Amino acid sequence: VQLQASGGGLVQAGASLRLDCTWSRVSNDVMAWFRQAPGEDREFVAAIRWTAGTTYYADSTGGRFTISRDNAKKTMSLQMNDLKPEDTAAYYCAAAGTVYTITNGAEYNYWGQGTQVTVSS
Repeated sequence: VQLQASGGGLVQAGASLRLDCTWSRVSNDVMAWFRQAPGEDREFVAAIRWTAGTTYYADSTGGRFTISRDNAKKTMSLQMNDLKPEDTAAYYCAAAGTVYTITNGAEYNYWGQGTQVTVSS
């Protein structure tokens, strides 16, 4: 069971980044991105139901982020545009077979290692 996140980096405010999460041997009805800034609680960012393609976003993304999936490539992506300093955090991809509350990280069974996003002002 593996999730591998990539694509983080250091950018200036207003820039874009795309995070990718590749997976293997994971039973995943739902895949999601969470983030955690230093000293802060883990925060839900976005999620996608793998079969239906239904997407969910945190209000904080403000229409700037887009989550997508490519089943053939076993990859989930998060396109982040117009990044702001408050988006600075370690971003983690997660997967679960069944989730009742999309935003509840405790319901996700599998987690990637995290990729750092730093946005300078």
